[in-house]
Amino acid sequence: MRRVMILLAPIAALVAGLVVARRRFVIVRISGTSMLPTYRTGDRVLVRRTTGAGVGRGQVVVLQTALPGGKWRTEPLPAPGAARWFIKRAVAVPGDPVPAQVMARVGASPGDTVPAGRLVVLGDGPVSEDSRVWGYVPFDRVLGVVVRGLAPSRESGESGDSVGS
Repeated sequence: MRRVMILLAPIAALVAGLVVARRRFVIVRISGTSMLPTYRTGDRVLVRRTTGAGVGRGQVVVLQTALPGGKWRTEPLPAPGAARWFIKRAVAVPGDPVPAQVMARVGASPGDTVPAGRLVVLGDGPVSEDSRVWGYVPFDRVLGVVVRGLAPSRESGESGDSVGS
């Protein structure tokens, strides 16, 4: 019996580690051009789940899409595979000056700062639906931050959840 326990302990630890990792990280596949040249359609990235409070200026984030008219959902975030997501770069966090590109959309004046609980996000490419369209992004609409790019998948049935840009 002791020998069985010794053999099962590492397996149980491995399974527990995988469960924790899946709750903490998600792999997503890029679909769209708004993050060119940083990310292209088909690229895969590893995302560490966090709220907007865990986002720093310059980090690339995965966030839930806004409703028409720039309105935001209020229910808890859905599972990564159950919703449409966007990938954008956080260009301003609470306390930062509001970028000129979004001042009109958010009704800010020169010298105003991003309010608490909000982010300003922009795509890296020349055409992007982002804070210039939606305004501020609420912290609770952020799925997580991109940790790193991953090697392209060789599978035709792509693993991971798809995010638009």
